[in-house]
Amino acid sequence: MHTVKAALEEAFVAIDRIDAQVLMAHVLGVDRAWVLANPMRILTETEDAQVDMLVARRAMGQPVAYLLGRREFFGRDFAVGPEVLIPRPETETLVEAALARVRHPRGDGDPVDILDLGTGSGAIAVTLACERPDARIVATDLNGEALETARANARAHGCEARIAWAQGSWYAAVPGRRFDLIVANPPYVAAGDAHLARGDLRFEPDHALTDGSADGLDSIRAIVSGARVHLVPGGTLLFEHGYDQAEAAGRILSDAGFAGRLSIPDLAGIPRVAGGHLK
Repeated sequence: MHTVKAALEEAFVAIDRIDAQVLMAHVLGVDRAWVLANPMRILTETEDAQVDMLVARRAMGQPVAYLLGRREFFGRDFAVGPEVLIPRPETETLVEAALARVRHPRGDGDPVDILDLGTGSGAIAVTLACERPDARIVATDLNGEALETARANARAHGCEARIAWAQGSWYAAVPGRRFDLIVANPPYVAAGDAHLARGDLRFEPDHALTDGSADGLDSIRAIVSGARVHLVPGGTLLFEHGYDQAEAAGRILSDAGFAGRLSIPDLAGIPRVAGGHLK
C-alpha cells in the first residue's frame, strides 16, 4: 500500500501535478489543501486502485471534469458528462455581461425574460436563475441528454421550477416567443481545426464544439439572424465566440441591423463576447 506522497509521486510521472492532487482529493473526499498537509496518510487498497485508475484515464487524455463528474462555474459545482461541454472560465464573461443587462429591466415592473440557447450543462441558465431569481428563463438544447443534465443541475441548485425547458434547434424550440435578453455559447470552432484533435476537446461532444462550417460561424449567423423576431424592441443579444472571431462577429451583428454593438474581453484580455440590441 502507498502513502499519499508515494502515490502522488508515481502519478506525477504520468500527469500534471495539480491534476494528480485533484484526483487524489476526489478519491479521499477531501480538498487539495488536506492532501498536501497529509502526505503520510496510508491509502487503502481500494483507494490506491481508484487513484491508479483515474491517473491512467487522465494520462489517456480524458478531462479531469469528466473523471470527477463535475466542474465549478461561477462559484457553483455543476454535474458534467460526455453529453455536455465542460463549462469554462471564459463563459463567466458571458454571464457577467448578461447580469449587467438584467440589472436594467424595461422599467414596467415585469420580470425580465431570458432565453439561453444551447444550454448544455445548464451552467449559464442556472447561474442566471440563482443570481436573479426574479428573472424568467427558458433554456433550450437540441440534445435530450444535455437537457436532463441541465435539469439535474438546476434541481441541485434549487431553481429547476424557475427555468422552462425546451428541446429543439435554436429558435425552433421557442416558436413565436420574444425575450428581453438572449444568451448563447454556441459551437464556434471551425471544421478541421487542429485543436479538435487535441487535449480535452477530443472527449467533448463534437456538436457542442463545431457546427461543421469552414469558419465556425454558421451557428452564430443563425442565432443573430433569428434574434430579430425573438427579441422585444430594444432587446439584447449576447453570445460567446472564438478568440479570433471578434471582428467577424461584429460584422454579422452589423449586417443584421444590431445597434450598440458590444465586444467584451475575458480575464485574459481576449475579446470573447459579442452582442448588441435592436434599433
